[in-house]
Amino acid sequence: MSASRRSGTTDELGPDEPDRDGSDLLAALLDGMDAALCAFDAEGAVTHWNREAERILGWTAAEAVGRHGFAGWAVRTADAEEVEARLMSSMEAPGRQVHEFALLTKDGGRVLVRTQSAAVLGPDGKPAGVYCAFSEVHAQIDLERSIALSEALFEDASWGVVLVDADLRPAVVNAHAAKALGTGRTSVLGRPLGELLSQGVEELESAFTHVLSEGAPPAPAELWVSVRTPEGEKRRCWRSGFLRLASPLAEEPVPLGVGWLFQDVTEAKQTEQEAALLRFRANQLHRAARAAAECEDPGEAATIHLDFALAGFADHALVDRVAGGRLVDGEAEGPVRLVRTVATPAGAPGPSILTGKAGLPVRYAEGHPALQCVERAGSVRADAGAADAEQAREWALARQWPRDSVHALCAVLRSRGRTLGVVTFLRSAGRSRFERADAMYAEDVAVRIAMALDLEGLTGRP
Repeated sequence: MSASRRSGTTDELGPDEPDRDGSDLLAALLDGMDAALCAFDAEGAVTHWNREAERILGWTAAEAVGRHGFAGWAVRTADAEEVEARLMSSMEAPGRQVHEFALLTKDGGRVLVRTQSAAVLGPDGKPAGVYCAFSEVHAQIDLERSIALSEALFEDASWGVVLVDADLRPAVVNAHAAKALGTGRTSVLGRPLGELLSQGVEELESAFTHVLSEGAPPAPAELWVSVRTPEGEKRRCWRSGFLRLASPLAEEPVPLGVGWLFQDVTEAKQTEQEAALLRFRANQLHRAARAAAECEDPGEAATIHLDFALAGFADHALVDRVAGGRLVDGEAEGPVRLVRTVATPAGAPGPSILTGKAGLPVRYAEGHPALQCVERAGSVRADAGAADAEQAREWALARQWPRDSVHALCAVLRSRGRTLGVVTFLRSAGRSRFERADAMYAEDVAVRIAMALDLEGLTGRP
């Protein structure tokens, strides 16, 4: 290597302007590197020394270039021979050689560095020297840890990891996230989230936009989404954390996208919701029993039980008593007839006329859910199905229910081995259909209502 090309020297290059341009470019490239770099000729003299090397060790290029090896200034004399032998052995070894040893700073301190050295070939193809790039070991370890962490997150993590670009589209997806999204790791890349999720897309994109502009939120967020899968849509709850990604190479932070980490907590949330619902319903039953105990009129007590049960459970509730008082073992002379005695909330639109005192039966058609409930002495569920709004209205009115009803649950009223009637709970289109857990709650309420109605009959009240 020519001494006229050494970084930090002031040798004149003469009138050859292309060589001057090449020397300036080389010096600029060396000084702009993030890694410390020095080079040696075949005799072991320092030929290049960049600014990062000066920053780490404190020796300037003017002080370093031209010295023979590191002995006596950058390495302890006792270690100099071994260090020089390890560095210069790279001239004969293939590829890059990695070493770790301690260098001395200008102020007398010691710095443990990791070096990568390799031979520099001359025009004739023979080794003409050695270049050595080095960095502080702790900085190198930090870099390796960051790389190892990234690889582990995208290969072995037990939660979903997605890198979303500035256009809010997945750029990198790990295996766990791809499985949660119901697709492959490569097929999801670059696709809009709306193609993967049927619900929750707006909330997710809003979160990404917020993170890009404001930074990471202080706590995880729980988001409910519906994932499109070959088996159909699946409702999932993902506990999500978000990180804003910025380029470390830019002078000012440049957003590269968002790091999205999530974990499926659907089962835990469903269990939590079910427990909260059970607590609420148990409290409602307790409060209803306390309030009903203060009523002199058993019929009023039955209405109180119904009103308390309605909160958070259904939109309408109806009580129909068997015409004639009761059925024993399901036996009745002729067809079963039901008389409407309670409708709550009062004044609801639809055929909700109370006929109890008049003894006029409700015009229920054969096969009506309330009649089936009485005949079977068990709960019956009914739904309008996939009907449109007009068809659902006709479905409800045909069954003598409020016109906004689309889901129904009938529970039989039984006391002392006799069927007294039926209680019907109705939900509008804004609520979900009744499930088995709802039927069990309705049956608990029906037992309390039946006891009150039975007591009303024993006391001779109308």
